[in-house]
Amino acid sequence: MEYGEDYKYIPVTSINSGIGQEIEKDIYGFTIQVVNIYFVGDPQKNEDWFLIDTGMPKSSNIIIEEAEKRYGPNTRPKAIILTHGHFDHVGACIDLVEHWKVPVYAHELELPFLSGEQSYPEPDTTVEGGLVAKISSIFPNEPINLGKHVYSLPKDGTVPGLSDWRWIHTPGHSPGHISLFREKDRTLIAGDAFITVRQDSLYKVLMQKEEINGPPRYLTTDWNQAWESVKILENIKPTVALTGHGSPVSGDFLAKGLSRLVREFDSVAIPDYGKYLK
Repeated sequence: MEYGEDYKYIPVTSINSGIGQEIEKDIYGFTIQVVNIYFVGDPQKNEDWFLIDTGMPKSSNIIIEEAEKRYGPNTRPKAIILTHGHFDHVGACIDLVEHWKVPVYAHELELPFLSGEQSYPEPDTTVEGGLVAKISSIFPNEPINLGKHVYSLPKDGTVPGLSDWRWIHTPGHSPGHISLFREKDRTLIAGDAFITVRQDSLYKVLMQKEEINGPPRYLTTDWNQAWESVKILENIKPTVALTGHGSPVSGDFLAKGLSRLVREFDSVAIPDYGKYLK
């Protein structure tokens, strides 16, 4: 296993970095610099737990420490589930797999980026947006190679070991992007299909100013697919949404924000210019 040659510590952060939040008894979110990871599994019931995404490069130690605070010494997840393979969601993946000896699951269309076969398109520094978009050239886009440790999610939408959850293909931000949904309480882990902070604005990233917006502009390569994915997620009527960037949202704020995003995606989310516009 190996990371891409361009994987390195990225010097961006937010006021929420290092802060964890129990969203439900069995869902705990933790912010690493500017991205969220999620621990799924109730520590009081001594049940299997799962890690959703693996944060920024060089963050494995803090993830292991946070896991042991929640689940006890020498704990390990049943598996790691990736919403997609961008650097800020797989940054510590290899280190965690080596430490925990656990499998990783992702959508089959994301596997080339997780097996060393294909690089993502380079971040678009020319896209309309704030300072983060302008400096996105420093962000890694080379694939990581998880070798035999990564597996394709079942085609039937189930998530191995997580019987209450199903995965939904939500491409646009990346070809094999997925979101996770639990019907019984309508909880959605959206990844970067939509986010709750304006990710290309440095000020809003630093301060985590809350707003429902489209996926990060500098890494989104298919805006038509991204719009369709938001429509799919709005249609399932989640009551709580946990995103890759920004704070959890729920209730009327979520419902009205998602509805507005669907209606006004072309003006709210899609940039006026950029090399990935069709």
